[in-house]
Amino acid sequence: MKKFTARIFKIGINPYVKVPLPVLKELFFNAGKSKGPIPVNGKLNGKKFIQTLVKYQGIWRLYLNTPMRRAAGIDVGDMANVEIGFDPLPRVISMHPELKKAFVQNKNAKAVFKKLSPYRQKEISRYINSLKTTASVERNISKVIKHLEGKETFAGRNL
Repeated sequence: MKKFTARIFKIGINPYVKVPLPVLKELFFNAGKSKGPIPVNGKLNGKKFIQTLVKYQGIWRLYLNTPMRRAAGIDVGDMANVEIGFDPLPRVISMHPELKKAFVQNKNAKAVFKKLSPYRQKEISRYINSLKTTASVERNISKVIKHLEGKETFAGRNL
């Protein structure tokens, strides 16, 4: 774990801290990569977090979501005490049982789903898992299947 202090900035609606180069170098070494999202964990003002470090507009940023900031008692403009390290634990998103059933019934949609990037697969699974009612799960799984068949967009995206 590396420690640093940084001011919280905001880009668009997203609060973040810039990660210093020495900290980045250690994270890259431990992650075995210096490109793409890097899973991290640590503490923000002593409060534990799990997050993903990303590069946006040429700067590596640790985005600070609302629960993280609230737990730490800080917000945009404040100084944050950050303890951060590479998180080697897999970030597995389970597939909703109803989506699994839909793929059993539609092998073509399943094949297209398997060809999507891992991020997009997780994005779809996470969205379906977040739905509260049976009706919304069914309605959105139908949309996902149509999306995978190339018949409509889903979550504002084409295939």
